[in-house]
Amino acid sequence: MTQSLQSRIRGMLHGIALGDALGAPVEKLSAAQIRERYGRVTSVMTRWHKMDLPPEQRNHRVRGDGIVTDDTLMTLAMMDIYADTRRHLDAWDMADGMVRQIAWIKRWVPELQREAMLIDRLFYPEKWIFQRHQLSSCDPRQGGIGNMVNCGAAMYIAPVGVVNAADPKAAYDEAIAFAAGHQESYGLEAAGVMAAAVAAAFVPGATIDAIVDTVIGLAKDGTRTAIIAIAETARALRASGTDHASACDAFHSVIARYSVMGDDVNHMPEKVGRPTDAYRPSRLQAIEELPLALGFCLLNDGNFRRSIEDGINSGRDTDSIGVMAGAILGALHGESVIDAADRAQIDAANRLDLLASADAFTRTVSDIFATDRAIATKRDAARAALIVPAQALVS
Repeated sequence: MTQSLQSRIRGMLHGIALGDALGAPVEKLSAAQIRERYGRVTSVMTRWHKMDLPPEQRNHRVRGDGIVTDDTLMTLAMMDIYADTRRHLDAWDMADGMVRQIAWIKRWVPELQREAMLIDRLFYPEKWIFQRHQLSSCDPRQGGIGNMVNCGAAMYIAPVGVVNAADPKAAYDEAIAFAAGHQESYGLEAAGVMAAAVAAAFVPGATIDAIVDTVIGLAKDGTRTAIIAIAETARALRASGTDHASACDAFHSVIARYSVMGDDVNHMPEKVGRPTDAYRPSRLQAIEELPLALGFCLLNDGNFRRSIEDGINSGRDTDSIGVMAGAILGALHGESVIDAADRAQIDAANRLDLLASADAFTRTVSDIFATDRAIATKRDAARAALIVPAQALVS
């Protein structure tokens, strides 16, 4: 039975929060370190690997036991921007709506365990939104120029795919238009491709293979070649029935051709002044999170839980890998993927009501769909009036 819009949005938002909550406690550990310390992470009730450090060494943050990060909070902020505008978005909405969401609206920030502005929690590439738009008053379309190129826009862009459900090209275009106010180069490209993947997941009867083939047709430059290479590897490994450790090694070997990050993802004093190609604009590179998320989804033939778990156990930027896999497969499968115990724990740990948020967003999206239909009807009528009847051409 085809999942309803409401069901798919519920599944998508749950997938985002679940991938975030599963991945957050092990973020920045390598796959080998995760295996050594945890074996395999399969539960949201996982203790953060930094939790026993003094508060100042973990930036006074807490994680584990279902707590989500900025990936989920910024996704919810995007949904609120759509609720406010009731229309499609562009870079001016980054300069207005997103700046308001991160810098001027207080909310419960679970990692800080207090009410705060979201910007108090954000990493520097996301703080850039406030710097460029409110403080620098740039042309909104140029907001992403000069930013650290990373997955920051792709991690929260899934709502754009929902608003353009079943139209991946429109999702790609809107994500690029909006996220240009935040990211550039392959960081911006990843946002467009991620939104397209979510939109493709809403097509009735879609499969993970069809979703990946669709985004390959839209992706550009290094992002496209990275996804092609990972997809080829994933499909070969799927046929051979490989184990997780071998799949991680194979994926990391492939993605190393497009991302210089590797396992060296921590920022520390020893890196000051060290030259690197990381985070710089490039037409040849790609963020690694989205190709890896797609790779694990393909490897597991679209299995929701196993794909997310494989992704977060592969190490590095674990929460964002989990978020991307969860968003795509949650949208594909709908609310059937929601485990009641996980949902209850994530809601309680973060003072959220994800089902209520998903249902409110469903109403927003339905309104935008209705406007789109009215616009399309008027457009089609106008175009029909321009076409010369066939008999007139003959005479």
